[in-house]
Amino acid sequence: MVKVFVHGNPETDAVWEPLIAALAERGVADIRLLSPPGFGAPVPAGFGCTRTDYRDWLIGELEALGQPVDLVGHDWGAGHVFGVAAARPDLLRSWAADCAGLLHPDYVWHAGAQTWQTPGAGEEFAAAMVGLAPEALTAWGVAEALAPALAAGIDEAMVAAMLTLYRSAAQPALRQVGEALLAAERRPALVIEATGDPYVGADLSAQMVPLLDADVVHLDAGHWWMWEQTDQAADALVSFWSSRWCRKSRQPRQPAASPTFSTPSSTTGRATR
Repeated sequence: MVKVFVHGNPETDAVWEPLIAALAERGVADIRLLSPPGFGAPVPAGFGCTRTDYRDWLIGELEALGQPVDLVGHDWGAGHVFGVAAARPDLLRSWAADCAGLLHPDYVWHAGAQTWQTPGAGEEFAAAMVGLAPEALTAWGVAEALAPALAAGIDEAMVAAMLTLYRSAAQPALRQVGEALLAAERRPALVIEATGDPYVGADLSAQMVPLLDADVVHLDAGHWWMWEQTDQAADALVSFWSSRWCRKSRQPRQPAASPTFSTPSSTTGRATR
């Protein structure tokens, strides 16, 4: 079964390096790293860089593989995964992603995203990101070993794509993705909950887990958990992919009833560890 990984912003597929190595040590071989246009890959002529453009791009990439896959997403890669799981669950055997709190109706974009969504201020912020020193990224929480690769990948094409993407996802856009995902046929799901992620609160993520009928792994890490908790993440993914639920995934689960969010849920899904 093919494992497909999709990263986010402002990133290249370098974010996956230690995790892919750890998975290889555990016998996981058929892995594809997909770079969204502008984020380590060229932007095709006519590509709009909106959230729906990226969802449709990923759908096209998965269709070309010709078989259901195990899809993994991080950051905006998680957003693209949610969009595909909502629109084309037939392309997936399973999905795994962090940032599940993005789907919660109470989610508010973090301060940096709100700046990118603001005309003028967003352009100024984006221009300052080009040529950023790796040390500036480590101040954002990027692992020291990862920061040089990410800094080298931030160029004019990336920040232009970033502005369009974030502006297309101003609320209520993400709430609508969450509603669509909860109404879609279910595929086995693993929520990766990085408890120290400053961009998407763990409390909102925890509330989404039972609604998605998802497994969950809690990692004592920040946003770039694949560098901080590599072995734990690899073990969780392998356990999830080999689970009976995942192996029986060709029988789709039906949508759950419409959720309510009036109080935090104490349920956190089926922990994988």
